[in-house]
Amino acid sequence: MPEAPDVEHASPPTTTQSAPWLPPDFVHPTRVPVAFGHHLRPIRESDVDLDMVAVMGSQPRLWQTYGRAWGWPPASMTREQDRVDLARHEDEMERHLSFNYAMFDADETALLGCVYIDPPEKTGADAEISWWVVDECVGTELEAALDALVPRWIAADWPFTGPRYVGRDLSWDDWLALPDSE
Repeated sequence: MPEAPDVEHASPPTTTQSAPWLPPDFVHPTRVPVAFGHHLRPIRESDVDLDMVAVMGSQPRLWQTYGRAWGWPPASMTREQDRVDLARHEDEMERHLSFNYAMFDADETALLGCVYIDPPEKTGADAEISWWVVDECVGTELEAALDALVPRWIAADWPFTGPRYVGRDLSWDDWLALPDSE
């Protein structure tokens, strides 16, 4: 098995609110190399302009994937709605409630996809993970590199024993049919 990527980590959360699904001293990665000079990092509210281009440029395909489960991304999503959503993601990451990592090119001039790491909504897993790339990257070596990286990165740097890769090891329809977590 290939070695885990050389990952940078944040400091432990400064808030006393930490999600019970992660150990209190868990330090989340802050930068993860992908391939070809690309990297993952926690998404920020300030990424809204790059995120809007990525999401809305791939909206029909993303809706096919996430629409039934999350109601996202709506065809009429505004910049302000996206900004509010990114602010929520940024806050949730600071408090270790859930994580949204954006994949960027080397200079962070293009957002090319996202990786979501969430507490389980459905029974049978200790985390639910999914990811996507923009339409222009579908079927490319970059998508293949991300597909290979994510499970390896999760196994190496996250404290999960039974993560579920929704849309990968379990279809979204099968996931929706599972009982909700308590």
